[in-house]
Amino acid sequence: LQVDFQNRSEESSLESEGSRLLFEESRMRSPGPMASWESELTSIQHALKFVLKLKDEFVCPICRGVVLNPQQNSCGHIYCFHCLQGLLESSSPSSPVCPVDGAVITPAEVFQDNCCKREISSLEVFCTNSPACASVVALNHLQEHLRSCQYELMQCTNPGCRTVLERRYLQEHLSNTCPHRMEPCTHCRQLHRLSLMQDHVQSSCPDVEVDCPNSCSQTVPRHKLTEHRVSCPEVQIDCSYRRFGCSVQDKRGKVKLHEDAAVNHHMLLVMRSNTNLEQQVCLLKEEALLRQQEVQTDSLVLNGLQKKIRPLLQQSSSHEHIVSTAQRTLSRQEDVLSTVQLDLQQVSRGLGSGLEELEQLRQSLNAVIQEVSAAEALKEHLETLEENLKRQSGLLELHTAQLNHNKQHLQELEATSYDGKLIWKIQDFKKRREAEASGQAPCLTSVPFHMGRCGYKMSIKTYLNGDGDGRGTHLSLYVVLLPGDFDALLPWPFRQTVSLSLLDQSGAGNHRSLSFRPDPASKSFQQPAADAVSNVAVGFSSFIPLNTLETPQNAVYIKDDTLFVKVKVDMTGLDQL
Repeated sequence: LQVDFQNRSEESSLESEGSRLLFEESRMRSPGPMASWESELTSIQHALKFVLKLKDEFVCPICRGVVLNPQQNSCGHIYCFHCLQGLLESSSPSSPVCPVDGAVITPAEVFQDNCCKREISSLEVFCTNSPACASVVALNHLQEHLRSCQYELMQCTNPGCRTVLERRYLQEHLSNTCPHRMEPCTHCRQLHRLSLMQDHVQSSCPDVEVDCPNSCSQTVPRHKLTEHRVSCPEVQIDCSYRRFGCSVQDKRGKVKLHEDAAVNHHMLLVMRSNTNLEQQVCLLKEEALLRQQEVQTDSLVLNGLQKKIRPLLQQSSSHEHIVSTAQRTLSRQEDVLSTVQLDLQQVSRGLGSGLEELEQLRQSLNAVIQEVSAAEALKEHLETLEENLKRQSGLLELHTAQLNHNKQHLQELEATSYDGKLIWKIQDFKKRREAEASGQAPCLTSVPFHMGRCGYKMSIKTYLNGDGDGRGTHLSLYVVLLPGDFDALLPWPFRQTVSLSLLDQSGAGNHRSLSFRPDPASKSFQQPAADAVSNVAVGFSSFIPLNTLETPQNAVYIKDDTLFVKVKVDMTGLDQL
């Protein structure tokens, strides 16, 4: 039985904004945005039909379609890039979890799976227009095929036409059958949309022959209608003697006949109009005579006004004399003002002693300002001391962390085994199980052990409340390969049989043991990457039911709140370096 180890984050309360920032950092390490062909396939992702049945590992657990631009989480599952982005953005304020096994998705541990991407891009798919189109192409060439597929549905490009048809019929439609195609007018030869051609001919084409609106039985081009109206015999016009009083209005031809036949009548109208003009001239002469008499009267009035103005001019001269006297008085007032200014200068000299006192006050103020400056300098010095204290505190924290690391490393060295065996003592079982149930510690990990001084390096991992299929019902046990100092000298993949046991503390020896032999094709048994924390763990998600663990019939697995787990690796056939 093989189960992928679920690497859960101990900080499940991270804010979603922090998660997105970490995801951005991970995108800087591996190309995140989708390639052009993958982004174009997003809209038809669920309509794709593959030649061979799509493997479950290539199905996105979020959208249930084929994975596009695969991003792998530490739990081993892969997702579409755009699906993972949406999950991160919609999971605020809590951290997102894998929809398959509930493992926490830590953006810093997400990376682009290029190997999976190459496999998916080379999968063969049927054209989306099958069965009409029988083409089979690689997934990354599907969009290129669709851009030339003769069975792809296309919309007519003529404005106003919404016809959708296969590409093979498009050119014929555009050239010959589309009602919205552009065609030249048979009259003016200008291009117009075919659907509007009839309106153009009936209402606006300048070269169409149209009937005269006055029903003169002639047809003329539409653009010459205005010119035709000037000579049309059916147009209604006035008699040319209308200004003399003739009221006849008729068609142009009849008006001409009327003018030829009514010469005497027209002469009488002209004479009558001339007589009226002579009478008006006489009236205007009489009115001009009256205006001349009014001008003479106005001249007499003007002479009288000039006589009245002369005394007023004399009075103006006397007023100028008064103004001159006022100016002399103003000059005397200016002399008085100068005297007042001298008095003010004497008063100013009296204020000199007051200015000396003001200078003393200014000097006292400067002294106070100097004291304040000294206090500010002391404040800056204090701030410098505080910054030094912060730096020293930071260094102390670094030293403390290094000391803890060295302490842990020493403990690991003291507990290290080199014979392929390890007995792991788990104390405070109840407390640790409660902490795991609350999410504080998703799993427990033992100290490493080795298969020889220069052999493989492994550790044990356990979920006290179960993991995967055994969550909430069983205790789960796994082993995991760790990067070792001598991995380059060892044979890979790892092939030794591994046995996991819960030890009976009653002395009866009724231990519970399960074994498995590694699958050489599994990535879990390949050489761990030098920069990786570990390979994916392998073991038993349902190692023992929880009720059997706590109340066994013929064994005691938990005693004094302590559990013992044993791992044994069969070292048969394993040469020691």
